Amino acid sequence: MISGSHRLVLTGLLLLLVGCTKTTPVEEISVQASGVSLSDSDVPDLSRSWPGWRGPERNGHAPDQDLPVQWNETKNVLWRTDIPGRGHSSPVVIGDQVLLATADDADQEQLVVAYNRQDGTVRWETVVHEGGFPSPGELHKKGTNANGTLLCDGERIFAVFLNSGKIIATALDLKGKQLWQQELGAFNSKFGYAPSPLLYKSFVIIAADNRGGGYIAALDRKSGKIAWRVARPAVSTYSSPVVAHVGGRDQLLISGCDAVTSYDPATGKENWSTPCLAEATCGTIVTSADKIFASGGYPKRETVGLSADGKLLWTDKTKIYEPSLLVDGDYLYGVTDDGIAYCWSTETGDVKWRNRLRGSFSASPILCNGLIYVSNLSGETFVFKATPDGYEEVGFNKIGDDCYASPAAADGELFLRIGKQSGGKRQEQLVCIAGPEESKAAETKQAE
Repeated sequence: MISGSHRLVLTGLLLLLVGCTKTTPVEEISVQASGVSLSDSDVPDLSRSWPGWRGPERNGHAPDQDLPVQWNETKNVLWRTDIPGRGHSSPVVIGDQVLLATADDADQEQLVVAYNRQDGTVRWETVVHEGGFPSPGELHKKGTNANGTLLCDGERIFAVFLNSGKIIATALDLKGKQLWQQELGAFNSKFGYAPSPLLYKSFVIIAADNRGGGYIAALDRKSGKIAWRVARPAVSTYSSPVVAHVGGRDQLLISGCDAVTSYDPATGKENWSTPCLAEATCGTIVTSADKIFASGGYPKRETVGLSADGKLLWTDKTKIYEPSLLVDGDYLYGVTDDGIAYCWSTETGDVKWRNRLRGSFSASPILCNGLIYVSNLSGETFVFKATPDGYEEVGFNKIGDDCYASPAAADGELFLRIGKQSGGKRQEQLVCIAGPEESKAAETKQAE
């Protein structure tokens, strides 16, 4: 017979062997219980800005504009400025400001920085959290404490951070003053927090998949009150959600937890869930008018095309884990983490072409003027045509020593967050790249 003390020792050893993960039950909240309803009366027009993750439509598409395709450390660089701390948050462009989330690990500060779009000078800095950082063992070696991209609705800036074991959303005004702060729920970190917030009419929607108990929540963007919150599996996965009008209705879509899942963005009610992909994904879903596309992940490898109601149409055993995909017309484009560019038919999933680029990739591509821009982890940006006829490169550009964040584009200017090595130390920089005409226009504005 095993004594009580020995039983406790054996139980402890068993927990160590199988892994002991603290779970936190998610308290679901309905729109009926919250009393917060969706409104579209004040939806802003942000089509000419870059208001958040993957641009105005959250699909990587930039409006056609005179965007440069050639640059280097000096050529077509309008300005560059140092960024405090570290982060993979991509630039956000609203009006005459460029916004970034970043984290100072030494001082344990998570902050939002606003730069003057004309010359890169700092307008203001707001510390959102002080202390409360996850332990080094709870963060991936490539990750930071500011992975998620900010969101702006033209009046408010929304920042979402993992802090003190919770996901916390904060709203600032355009001068950096805090308007509200809301805890969304507990977060048991395996590799850190990655998703970026999503604007949908009067809601800000935020995903928080984690091994302690995942959830998606919608907040009222004016008050910060939780409108709805629904539970998801207790799985560590990292994709940002997207709302797309597909199949004749708005659908809130997210990959991860071995599935692609659709929710009603107004209520959080699940529409459907299709088993596919992998336990963990990072990329954001993209869509056409009647199809849905996703890729990932870990430990499985798969790229899929789904119907608007979740039927699996085709599958390809190619994995694009960190970068997101792009859809342009009848074709799907992507670059794998290890640097192979792909073009698929959206209809059949047939590979039209593949081409090996140089280096490894974390950043997601953007599309502008029929051209795809994507940066690798060595600070090299490839510019190639979005065409099914084969890989056709029109630009290859090197600036900085690394690039984890995805680019932003607005009014003929391209914004990159890069890293520079100097004296054995890494310094992040924000760089504004513009063609000669845009540079002259900016100089004229500054002179005035």
